[in-house]
Amino acid sequence: MNKTKSPRTIRFLRSRLAGLPLVLAGALVLLLSMAPSVRGQIDIAQYFKQNCANCHWIGGGRLVGPDLKNVSQRQDRNWMIRFILDPKSMLDAQDPVAMKLKDESNGALMTNVPGITRANVEALLDFIDAESALDSSQFFGTPKALEPFSDSVAALGLEIFAGRKMLAKGGPACVSCHSVNASGSGLGGQLGPDLTGIFGRLNGRTALQAWLSSPATETMRSVFKGHELDADETRELAMFFESVSGQAEYDPDTFIIWLAVVVCGLGGGIFGMVAFGGIWSKRFRAVRRPLITESIKKR
Repeated sequence: MNKTKSPRTIRFLRSRLAGLPLVLAGALVLLLSMAPSVRGQIDIAQYFKQNCANCHWIGGGRLVGPDLKNVSQRQDRNWMIRFILDPKSMLDAQDPVAMKLKDESNGALMTNVPGITRANVEALLDFIDAESALDSSQFFGTPKALEPFSDSVAALGLEIFAGRKMLAKGGPACVSCHSVNASGSGLGGQLGPDLTGIFGRLNGRTALQAWLSSPATETMRSVFKGHELDADETRELAMFFESVSGQAEYDPDTFIIWLAVVVCGLGGGIFGMVAFGGIWSKRFRAVRRPLITESIKKR
C-alpha cells in the first residue's frame, strides 16, 4: 500500500526544488567561464587562417605581405589596430609606414576584412604575439622548392582561366571577372583587375599560390566559398600567370575603340553601297542588250 506524503514533506521538497534552476544556471555560467581563453584561441586561429594566412606567415619570411613574427616589437600597437581596421584610409592619407609597406609589397594592397572589429584586432594581435613566442608557430611558413616552369602546365592554367577547363569544386572561370593579355584567354570581364602582372605584384609563385588558395578580397571570398581551388589548380594558374608576366597589361578601352572602328567601317561601307545602288538604279545602262532582250521575248 502506497503511503501519502504529508503536507510538511511536500513543502520541504518544493523548497529544495525551487532553487534547482538557479543552481543549474550558476553551474553553466561557471563552466563557460572556466575556459574562455581556449575557446577564443580556437576561434581566433581559424579567423587568422581565413583572413590573414593567405598573405602572411608567422615566422619563415615574407609571403605576399611581411612576416608577422614579433610584429608587436616592430610597430606601435595602436598604429597596427588602426591599419588593420581600415588600411585603405591610411593609404589614402599617405601614412608613411603604410606607404612603405605598399612599396615593399610591389603595390599589393591589404584589403579591408569584412565585419572586423577592434576586439577582433586586439585578439589577433594577442594571438600573433603568443604564436611568435613559440619555437615554431602553426602558421610558420617554409618556402617550398618550386618545380621548373612548364609550358604544358601553364597551358592548363590558360584553360582554367578561360573557362574551358572546369574547376573541381565548380567555381566560376577567372575570365568572367578578369582579363589578361594572352592569346586564347578571351575578352575578359572588368569587375576585377587585370591579372597580367599579378605574378610580379605578389612576389612569385609561392605567394601567388597561397593567395589563390584563399583569396583575401571580399568579392572572391564570397564567390569561392565552398568552391575553393585545389592544389593542382592553383599550381596551373600560377604557372600561367608566370608565363604572361612580361606582357603589357591588357587595355580593354583600346580593344573597344578598334572594335568600334571596324564595325563602323563595315557598316558604313554596306550602307554606302546600298545608298548608291538606290540612287543609280535608273541610270543609263545599255542600248543594244535591252533591244535584243525585248525582241527575244516577242518571239
